Amino acid sequence: MSESNEMTGGEALARTLMSHGAGPIFGMGGFQLLPFYDAARRLGLNHHLINDERCGAFAADAYAKVSGRVGLVDATLGPGATNLVTGLVEALNAGSPIVAIVGDTHRDHSWKNMTQETHQAEILRPAAKEVIRVEAVHRIPELLRRAFMVATTGRPGPVVLIVPEDVAHGTHGFGDGDFDSDPRYQAAPALRCRPEAEALARAAAMLAAAERPLVLAGGGVHISQAADILTALSEAARIPVAHTMSGKGAVPCTSPLSAGLFGRYDRIANELIEDSDCLLVVGCKLGEIATKRYTVPAPGKTVIHLDCVAEEIGRTYAPTLPLWGDAREGLRDLKAALTGGTVPAARAAWCDRVLARMNDWREMARARLESDEVPVSMGRMIGELNTHLPQDAILIADGGFAAHWSGLLFDSRRPGRGFVPDRGFASIGYGLPGAMGACIAAPERSVVAITGDGGFNMVLGELETARRMGLAPTIIVVNNAASGYVKALQHLMYGEGAYQSSDLAETNYADVANAMGCLGIRVETPDALAGALKRALAETGRPTVLDVVVTRDPGKMLPAADSRAVKVRKGDRVA
Repeated sequence: MSESNEMTGGEALARTLMSHGAGPIFGMGGFQLLPFYDAARRLGLNHHLINDERCGAFAADAYAKVSGRVGLVDATLGPGATNLVTGLVEALNAGSPIVAIVGDTHRDHSWKNMTQETHQAEILRPAAKEVIRVEAVHRIPELLRRAFMVATTGRPGPVVLIVPEDVAHGTHGFGDGDFDSDPRYQAAPALRCRPEAEALARAAAMLAAAERPLVLAGGGVHISQAADILTALSEAARIPVAHTMSGKGAVPCTSPLSAGLFGRYDRIANELIEDSDCLLVVGCKLGEIATKRYTVPAPGKTVIHLDCVAEEIGRTYAPTLPLWGDAREGLRDLKAALTGGTVPAARAAWCDRVLARMNDWREMARARLESDEVPVSMGRMIGELNTHLPQDAILIADGGFAAHWSGLLFDSRRPGRGFVPDRGFASIGYGLPGAMGACIAAPERSVVAITGDGGFNMVLGELETARRMGLAPTIIVVNNAASGYVKALQHLMYGEGAYQSSDLAETNYADVANAMGCLGIRVETPDALAGALKRALAETGRPTVLDVVVTRDPGKMLPAADSRAVKVRKGDRVA
């Protein structure tokens, strides 16, 4: 007979997290979860005070994206809980496994105007895969295990565990086996399914017969850890690969079979999609950006759509053949089915065409990547990153045109998630906290984030968090003294000078960083970029902020085209 161990609900939370091999936890405490914080101190949980709960969710999301493991965040009731919403929706849309522990009122006094009380479960429910409320202390291990299971299976996502005050402070005599957990649910995907054999054989036959096949890879390739097998399939079967912003790294951008980004911003891929006779869509929702507002691919294309979420197949484009299954397992089966088969003679010319067009594009892009413009060109900044970042570096891209420019011009040089944009919700403010999560997920890799000055303004307080934690990401602030994406759109839509509420005060963010105990370097000319970047990458123990002064011309702020030349049709959105 096992002995019981009387402990608080908060300690039960901590012990159950430990049984799951819990990684870093970001949170801001309150009275409701104090027993959990006390247990975290005594048991040595890797817990870190965050300055804003939204940033805690962002950091947990980036940790999950880079590591595949469950990201963890906690918050007190009311404003702490509601501050999580934006970060949770990013994780929900992007497929990041997260468990959020949220305090709640003492149940004896609920709905009597308790301090900070609100309908938080209802607010959080659409932002999560599942919201679980714990009604008894003894059920904490069971329900926290449930949270990890839901977060890591199917399309991964965030799960909220709501713990009332009296449950966290209450006690129960737990037995020896109460904190046992299944290690498979520590990371996603915890469970994998394979497409139906008959449908997969048909898909393989379609790809084998195609003269101009093309893969369209989304972020699901990385969630499934399928980049290596996709790269191997691409090389073995001679099938080029285009990708979304989240799918960058599905194959190396430097591969002769890489067709680059497709959709609203593309290198050469949109024209190839038009010419392709068989498209294999993998782990991609074919949303607005990827489809250039639902115009790419054009109607009538032969499309095979492989996804682990059946309800995403056909949402925006009716495929010729749906394949329901895990991306890695489906690609593995396709590679096996195609191995040893005869490749159509025309396939060689198709692959040569991809390489030739990409070489032409690179020659065309050279002027941007090597620009000597002052203020600094965004293209030149990305060019320096391509030159100087280590091959295994991680580039975090904040929302807005930080992601657009880097998604288009940055090269991931090996398969896998080396480029991490927050495209689930595309919120600005992700850069700094995202870099923090990535630093913890991959401490051996250099981490660089690109953020706008507007996004950086939102999260400046987390410089203190990163310094306190001894993290050393490089934060590149794209300083154009504006909400640049909005100002560029106003210029595009309404013309020169028609700007409203899109300008910021001129600020020296290097001075701000230095004042906060970090390393700040201001870059005002392109020739200073390389040296500043090298110095930043060599810094240890604290963040570096590169304050890069870029163009103030709103006609040059968008990566796809000069805003003075592009035409906008009613109901369209070109950027």
